[in-house]
Amino acid sequence: MTTNGGSEPVINRTPVFCGIVPPHILDHLAQHEDRALADSALRTLQHDSAARTRRRITAVRTTAAAVVAPAAPDTAPHRTIYDAGHGTDLPGTEVRAEGSEPGQDATVNRAYAGLGATFELYLKAYERNSIDGDGLPLNASVHYDVNYDNAFWNGDQMVFGDGDGEIFVDFTTSVDVIGHELTHGVTQYTANLEYYGQSGALNESVSDVFGSLIKQYSLGQSADQADWLIGEGLLAPGVHGVALRSMKAPGTAYDDPRLGKDPQPATMQHYVKTSRDNGGVHINSGIPNHAFYLLATALGGNAWERAGQIWYDVLTGGELQSDATFADFAKLTVAAAKARYQTGEESEAALKAWAQVGVQAA
Repeated sequence: MTTNGGSEPVINRTPVFCGIVPPHILDHLAQHEDRALADSALRTLQHDSAARTRRRITAVRTTAAAVVAPAAPDTAPHRTIYDAGHGTDLPGTEVRAEGSEPGQDATVNRAYAGLGATFELYLKAYERNSIDGDGLPLNASVHYDVNYDNAFWNGDQMVFGDGDGEIFVDFTTSVDVIGHELTHGVTQYTANLEYYGQSGALNESVSDVFGSLIKQYSLGQSADQADWLIGEGLLAPGVHGVALRSMKAPGTAYDDPRLGKDPQPATMQHYVKTSRDNGGVHINSGIPNHAFYLLATALGGNAWERAGQIWYDVLTGGELQSDATFADFAKLTVAAAKARYQTGEESEAALKAWAQVGVQAA
C-alpha cells in the first residue's frame, strides 16, 4: 500500500475476470461431438483465458475505502448501454443512456433494467451508492462476440454475450446474473478477495449471494418464496437443468450429457481439491452459498435484511482479509451478527448454518 501524498491510502486493487458460466461447463462443451457447439465453447474459453491474463497484468488503482458513507437520499444511477455489434471492441456504440425510453432491442432493455435493479438493492438496503460506494457510472455492452457463452465484469463494465442458442440463451435474461457480476465490482472495491482457493470461492459466493438477493428484492420475494437459483432461465430448452447453481441444494442445478453434472458440494465433507478453475472457485462456492441459504431461511422474512446485512457488514467492514478462508469468513459473520443485532438469535443462527456445512465458526 502506498499514499497519494496526503493521508488517504492508495490501494492496489486487481479486478478479477469472472464469467458467470464456470470453466468446467465450457470445458465439457468444448469436447462435444457437435463441432458448432464445441467451437462456440472453445472460442469462449479462449477469450476468457486471454481476458484473465489481461486482468492479472493490468492492476486497477482505486482510493475507495472499505467502509462507505451513507448515500444521499436523491442518489440516482448513471447507466449507459452499448451495442458491441457481435464484435469484441469495447464498449461499442451507445444505444441507451440514463433516463431514455426503452427501445426495440429487448436485450438492451433487460441490461438497463438489471443494472438499475442492482443499484437499487445496494442503495435501498445498504445505503451504498453504486458499485464503488461513490456513484460509479454503470456501463454495459450487449451483443458481444458471436455465440459468446458468457457474461462478465471486466473491472470497468459489464459485458453480455447472446449465447449459442442451443445450450445458453441471452445472458441478460437473468437479473441475478447481472447482480452477480456487478457484485464482483463491489468486492473489488471492498475486501478485494483473492481469486484462488477458498478466498476465491468466497469471492464467487458473495456474488451469488447478492445476485440472488437482487433478484429476490426486485420480485418482492421472502427467503421462503425464493428459488435460490443462480442463472435460472439461462439454459436453452432441451437442456436438462434449471440453472447454473443452486444455493438451496448445491450439486442439483443441472445434469446434462452436454454440460456434465453439477459438481458443487454443499458441505466441507465433499470439498473439491483441484488446481483447475483457480482452485475450484466456482465449485466450492457451493459451501458458503449453502450456509447463507440456511441462515436466511432460518431467520425468515426478507433475506436481504438480516442475513444480507450480516454478509454486507463482513464484506465492507474492513476486517475481512483478501486471503480469507471459509472459517475466517464464518467467524466474522458471527461477530457481525452479534455487533449489529445483539439479541443472540442472528449469531446463533449463523453458528448453526456454518456448522451444518462443516465450517467451524465458533
